[in-house]
Amino acid sequence: MVVFHDKTTPMTDHPRPSGLALLPLLLFLAVFFGAGMYFTASGTDMGFYQLRAPVAILPAIALAAFIAWRRGVQPAESLLHGMGQPNVMLMVLVFLLAGAFATVSKAIGAVDAVVALGLGNLHPSLILPGLFIVSALVALAIGTSMGTIAAVTPIALGIAQGAGFDLALTIGAVIGGAMFGDNLSMISDTTIAATRSQGVRMKDKFRENFKIALPAALLTAIVLFVIGPEAQTIAPSHQGWWLALPYLVVLVLALIGMDVLLVLSIGIVLAGVFGFLNPSIDYGAVSFVGDIYKGFEGMVEITLLSILIGGLAELIRETGGLAWLAAKIHSFAGSHASRRSGEFSIAALASSTDALTANNTVAILISGPLAKDIATRHGVSMKRSASLLDIFSCIVQGVIPYGAQILLASSLAKVSPLALAGNVYYCWILAVITIGFMIFQKPKSTVE
Repeated sequence: MVVFHDKTTPMTDHPRPSGLALLPLLLFLAVFFGAGMYFTASGTDMGFYQLRAPVAILPAIALAAFIAWRRGVQPAESLLHGMGQPNVMLMVLVFLLAGAFATVSKAIGAVDAVVALGLGNLHPSLILPGLFIVSALVALAIGTSMGTIAAVTPIALGIAQGAGFDLALTIGAVIGGAMFGDNLSMISDTTIAATRSQGVRMKDKFRENFKIALPAALLTAIVLFVIGPEAQTIAPSHQGWWLALPYLVVLVLALIGMDVLLVLSIGIVLAGVFGFLNPSIDYGAVSFVGDIYKGFEGMVEITLLSILIGGLAELIRETGGLAWLAAKIHSFAGSHASRRSGEFSIAALASSTDALTANNTVAILISGPLAKDIATRHGVSMKRSASLLDIFSCIVQGVIPYGAQILLASSLAKVSPLALAGNVYYCWILAVITIGFMIFQKPKSTVE
């Protein structure tokens, strides 16, 4: 889930469907990933960082603006409307504060303290499953995958570096746990959007989700236990254990449901105070504010990309790209009058809409009414429809390299977004298990 509620009013309620409107997103993906694979194949280090995503998206925005102009839509107005949406701006604030907290915590020695505590008290084979479970519990409690990733990733990063673990695998476990908890949480935006759009109770949707998500989570934990590498022996840290308290405070505050912006702000201030009190380093006010800004600088790329994606998504919506996609899926569902075709149509609708908007809450809000109509026509229970909307938007959001969750983790860990996408095992396992349920499980009831 992207932790925000989109309360803006769309500029065009019923844009005329057009498959041509989807070309800009395909252009962005072709340019960005094509360049990354080319540089990687040619042996260039950090191949996916040679052409930065905020630059790669500019031709796509230009094409989307041209299509909008040809269709009588005001390109600049639509672009600015999408870029300035409250959910996008709140996402930017989370990015900046998460970067500042991670940078200050590392500077004061908190990472070393966490590494010493983690490796000293947990068997190496349990570290990856442990990080997955911790992330899942935090996200389940606070209802936001973004807040969970911001809170847990710095800890996972320190442990991975100290233990010699593969960074992509370790951070992928954190993202997977965050998506699991977010998908099931009663206070998650996606849960609220899915249940309200389908007219079902939260507890019914939770039960439907739980019987699918729990086996996926258990299997993920087993996979992480099996494939997790053995930790390297590291020298004991000379940092005091008390330096790990900023991380602990952030986790506790997140678990009790405090707003993620306030949690990260408190974490930054607390880390700075602990830095002042650390006798082993010379850390003053100048160092503190400098590290905060350094953390902001580390988030410039993800901030720019998130803003530009918001504008591109709005241009695609305004020019009828989403409407065209919805019409095609509805046409497919109408020509195959079975429960399974209805469920697969809802899954395809949620997945494709999320891939186009890069925001699972917005994807559910957009596709919810059509999903309800498909469910009614095909005898799919509304609780199953709500569950499929939430699950498949969660799956796609957890693996698209330009989604907020992977972008945030990538910026914090300095790992390629594409590498992270391939290591979010929970989302891939959840996709397989859910499809299996859709194929083999017999419905117990029809539409409520």
